[in-house]
Amino acid sequence: MKRRKFLKTGGLVATGAFAAPYILPSGRLFARTGSQLAEHVVFVLFAGGVRQQEAVSQRYLDDSQGVNIPGNILYNLLEGDPPDSKIVYGTTTDLDGDTPIPKILGQTIQKQGVLFKEVLSRTTGHYSGLNGLVTGNYYYTQGLKSKPTLPTIFEYARKHLGLSATKTWFVGNGISNSVPLLNYSLHEDYGVKYGANFLAPRITFGDQGFKHLSNAKVYHPEEELDPIYQMKYFLDNVWLASGKTIDTINNTDEEKQDIKDFIKEMFNKKSAGTIAMPPVSDNSDLETIGYACEVLKWFKPTVTVVNLHDIDGCHSNFTYYLQSMHRADHGTAHLWNYIQTQIPEMADNTVMILVPEHGRNLEPNPIKDENDWLAYDHSDDNSKRIFSMMVGPGIDGDLVIGSESNRVGIATDAVPTIAEVLGFKDDVMNAGHIDVKAKSMFDHL
Repeated sequence: MKRRKFLKTGGLVATGAFAAPYILPSGRLFARTGSQLAEHVVFVLFAGGVRQQEAVSQRYLDDSQGVNIPGNILYNLLEGDPPDSKIVYGTTTDLDGDTPIPKILGQTIQKQGVLFKEVLSRTTGHYSGLNGLVTGNYYYTQGLKSKPTLPTIFEYARKHLGLSATKTWFVGNGISNSVPLLNYSLHEDYGVKYGANFLAPRITFGDQGFKHLSNAKVYHPEEELDPIYQMKYFLDNVWLASGKTIDTINNTDEEKQDIKDFIKEMFNKKSAGTIAMPPVSDNSDLETIGYACEVLKWFKPTVTVVNLHDIDGCHSNFTYYLQSMHRADHGTAHLWNYIQTQIPEMADNTVMILVPEHGRNLEPNPIKDENDWLAYDHSDDNSKRIFSMMVGPGIDGDLVIGSESNRVGIATDAVPTIAEVLGFKDDVMNAGHIDVKAKSMFDHL
């Protein structure tokens, strides 16, 4: 290969592979099988294990630490007054966390859309929970560090709507816990050719990403082999979380160039301090939200899944858990507000769905944090209690469905709901891979 050609094509491949290793050709186009409510769906995996008592029940410290202080710390998502004392979940002033983050939304997501107050998660594990959310089915025999065996929402959308890969994105909070494996399945009728782009922004745009990619540098194999191997080692460690090889993908030059341009722009914006971060962006979930906003603005995807996970700190630090939950509320509000105010093509044309992957235990473990508050794991029936929300065009506002004594819905409802919003629910349901108890959230209304 001539040097000039290598610099042109090799550089694009290296950069494109890092930004999103699975940039795929568009799938076969099928006619929609139903009416479309919106052209875009953003699915927030409000993950990490959200205890129902501190979330929709708004008990704050009442049911966890034996202190009679209720309150709502998700006041962008939910109606309800915040706690009036022992404030630890905000930002730092004279005392840690005593200043709650100001509300972003003029109306809560609950007021704008639908809250399913009591929903079933049939698992208490992170990976099986996330897998269930993106595939619409709990496949219990599947282990960690394995690709899903059943199709994901990305594959359904790409195959049945004929979408290119840059119209489907999974923005992950990192590369641990098998998260990078959830962008496509191993199913023979779907699989990698219908997969989504995966982006872990804190890795891509972190120190190693800056070192290898910030200047869109390219290498010639005869002159700079060592940098090539350094980059290969870095990319392998970023993407090969499963210990398997990356599938070889044939990409169009246009797709490669678009990804490359996006990466360059993100490094420029990071250097200038202009990434679309939430007003407070002091944890990994909020950084993930900021880059997710940039993905939405650049690519205008049809399906975007955003994974949050800092709430998982509840295993050992209840105070940090409260802070992370409050920040997840803040970040989700920023995401919704950004779509409505900064992306004209998606404003009033996007449905957002929010679901935790599971809850947390009724009883605490023995670990105490700096406030002598007990921590919580996730393994019992209380951990199967979650909620869900949806908001956007075609969705009635200020509607609460179900209660603690009347559970309505299951976590796997998300996939058929997304398919209904985009107008191809029949294709998904007729494929026969969805949980038999799953149905569109609209069917519960």
